Amino acid sequence: MNALALDPRRLAALGRSELTLLVRNRATLSVAVLMPASMVLVLRTIAGGDTAAAVAEATLTGGIGMVLVLVVYMNLVSAYVARREELVLKRLRTGEAGDLEILTGTALPSAVIALTQIAVLAVAGAAVLGAPMPQHPALLVAGVLGALPLLAGLAALTSAFTRNVETAGLTTLPLFLVTAIGSGLFAPTDSLPDVVASVCELLPLSGAMALVRAGWSGGAGGYELLGAALTTLAWIMVTVFAVQRWFRWEPRR
Repeated sequence: MNALALDPRRLAALGRSELTLLVRNRATLSVAVLMPASMVLVLRTIAGGDTAAAVAEATLTGGIGMVLVLVVYMNLVSAYVARREELVLKRLRTGEAGDLEILTGTALPSAVIALTQIAVLAVAGAAVLGAPMPQHPALLVAGVLGALPLLAGLAALTSAFTRNVETAGLTTLPLFLVTAIGSGLFAPTDSLPDVVASVCELLPLSGAMALVRAGWSGGAGGYELLGAALTTLAWIMVTVFAVQRWFRWEPRR
């Protein structure tokens, strides 16, 4: 990256510009805004209004993971690819903004929308489904805040291997499936066979989701929480290195 410093004014300007483009994309905006409410309503309909607390908690924590993956990761891959192909990223690099500011500014609207949807899901979803509120909110917040830069970095990395916006759905599918199945979005990894669980605990989003579940339901020991935090931090560091090495600022020739 050209610079590690972040100028709040430039970030705000980049964020406003990206938010304008996001609002114009009605399909993406609809998914981001309506998904949490839809998930709660569907579960309530299936359960007939008598959802067990454990099921409700698992659904809400899994819903948080789905919001992060869909709104941050998958949406940002399309955004980075679109801005690259339209030469927006190339033009921005000729100005005062550093590389980190450009990538962060592009990610800001998705991050804000995701945080808003998670807050709505946590409060309204818990009320509708009758689930208790998070036992350790700080852990839940730590998991979400750790997942944001990780998924933004993974989105930037995935965009390097995505030729155009139309193929973004294919290039994001592997991480989506691996995360949904192996990172404990709807079931903790310890419910899997020991060998499989040990591997799944090392997946990119597994550490953040472990913190989210511990924040909501409790029950995790200090060693497990430390391992989850270190796993998330390690993936962030690896992702930053990979983005520096392989991110594409211009279209393929």
